[in-house]
Amino acid sequence: MKDIGLVLEGGGMKGLYTAGVLDYFMENNLYFPYVIGVSSGACMAASYLSRQIGRNKTVNIDYVNDARFLSFRNYLTKRQLFGMDFLFDEIPNKLVPFDYDTFLESDEQLVVGTTDCQTGEAIYFNKKEDGEQMLDIIRASSSLPFVAPSVEYKEKFLLDGGIIDPIPIRKSQADGKSKNVIVMTKPSDYRKEPSKFSKVMKVMYRKYPAIADILLERHQLYNDTLAYMEEEKKKGNLYVIQPSIPIQVSRIERNKPKLLSLYDLGYHDAKAQFQDIQDFLTL
Repeated sequence: MKDIGLVLEGGGMKGLYTAGVLDYFMENNLYFPYVIGVSSGACMAASYLSRQIGRNKTVNIDYVNDARFLSFRNYLTKRQLFGMDFLFDEIPNKLVPFDYDTFLESDEQLVVGTTDCQTGEAIYFNKKEDGEQMLDIIRASSSLPFVAPSVEYKEKFLLDGGIIDPIPIRKSQADGKSKNVIVMTKPSDYRKEPSKFSKVMKVMYRKYPAIADILLERHQLYNDTLAYMEEEKKKGNLYVIQPSIPIQVSRIERNKPKLLSLYDLGYHDAKAQFQDIQDFLTL
């Protein structure tokens, strides 16, 4: 499997679908040697590579109604809907401990995509070189425009990796992974529409005009990536797992039954397709 990658899309709370998929993979001892993710996809990947079955489910469902996790109070006091200190410090270090040792000692590679605020370019970090700071990098990759501030790391200001590279399949291929399994958080008929907040983007990101420009064209970037993936699927280079039925879950969803249903869908989709995935990996 050395030439096979696992690519994880972001999507905020829609990442519970990915959590279900990865828990089934862990239960069946399926670990990819190369994993790349952005935003919530990177968050889910960390617990996957630390071998903590159920951790993503616990963090994102049990704590979602805690105001420190997600609330307008956070936005009023800190200009962030998601409580980033709570998510990337208190939870992993105290409430639902993250197994740093297992994560750092695991053989698998993890690559996390971020977006450079100054240039608008994608910047990728990997566990081999930045493992000790990986949660800080994942925090940067999860800093959604409008709902979280940028994160400073290595003298750069970084935002959500999904801004410039929403489904980082090309990066995986550039790193030598000729075959890839992609876990998406949106159904097969989804296509991104142009933003209705173009004027707001220009104002809010006037300090970073490159980000404003990308956000205006983000729908086209995303849809172009889907078109590229379709061509790669025809060539037999991709296997895509995505929600098999529609479940109405928003990026900032707080409804626990909906989130649990999405997690369960990911788990059962992975179970139903597991033999097909195995076949794809061995072809």
